[in-house]
Amino acid sequence: MQTAYRAQGITTDTAHTVATSRSTRENFYVAMTRGRHANHAYVAIDQPDDNHDQAHPSENPYATARSVLYGVLQHAGAELSAHETITAEHERWGSIAQLAAEYETIAQAAQHDRWANLLHRSGLTEQQVDDVFGSDAYGALSAELRRAEANHYNTDVLLPKLVQARSLDDVDDLASVIHHRVERATSRPAGSGRTRRAPRLIAGLIPEANGPMSTEMRRSLDERRDLIEQRAEACLDSALTSSDEWIAALGGQPKEVRTAAAWRQQAMIVAAYRDRYRITGRAPLGPAPQMISQKIEAARARQAVEAARALTGKDAAHRTSPTQTVDPLRL
Repeated sequence: MQTAYRAQGITTDTAHTVATSRSTRENFYVAMTRGRHANHAYVAIDQPDDNHDQAHPSENPYATARSVLYGVLQHAGAELSAHETITAEHERWGSIAQLAAEYETIAQAAQHDRWANLLHRSGLTEQQVDDVFGSDAYGALSAELRRAEANHYNTDVLLPKLVQARSLDDVDDLASVIHHRVERATSRPAGSGRTRRAPRLIAGLIPEANGPMSTEMRRSLDERRDLIEQRAEACLDSALTSSDEWIAALGGQPKEVRTAAAWRQQAMIVAAYRDRYRITGRAPLGPAPQMISQKIEAARARQAVEAARALTGKDAAHRTSPTQTVDPLRL
């Protein structure tokens, strides 16, 4: 068995390669071009050991072989110059992927006391509330409640009804069960027809965190909201300047001023989605998402693609890639 470094320049009949989320595209290319007759890749998707169970918010706990390989192909391992390194670090820490992860982490902390009080008022005991916050599913529950509010549901009324709908006495994971109930009850935005209001979303994708919280937390969230929207604008401007291929897939920027402004709003959502999920290819939305949260945002971005194309008179049903089809989930 050889490493990718030692395999460089060596040719064999069959090559077997183990790829992980830390593999680089350069090493992967070397390892996958050594076999004369066959080259096989084995993708490791297992998570770190129990001593490292507190993942960073931007990590993907639902990685698949496909998503890991996609990440490998985006992971350049060639040595960068000092200027390139500074630029890369600036891009990384200023990306929507990073800013959104920070926003969601702050939001979870900012709304902790509010959700605790609401769970108490919903009829849960002190121990049950502690169990909710101690569950691995609490993060998902907190995000689901924030998404529900962004879609104009009144969680102060909704959550007690869902908690009291059926007994929770014999439930092993309260947070998971309550999360499931909230998810099902808010599968569509509140209201219908003309009474339906647009969801409160940052850059057209990320649910805003609302409700009472400390001034410091509110300021931190607002700062990141502004940075996310500024970043989306900058990503779109860069794509327009470079005439990126995915811009053409949106029908191209119209010349008429009012139409151009409306088109830009939709294109900015697509730019934000691409930056958040590190999509660099010509297809506007990249490969089909695997995580539920990304599927929801992919559906929003898909609507933005179709709206942008409609503004240019293009076929709204146009698809840039067969892998981009997203089930009609809640928006």
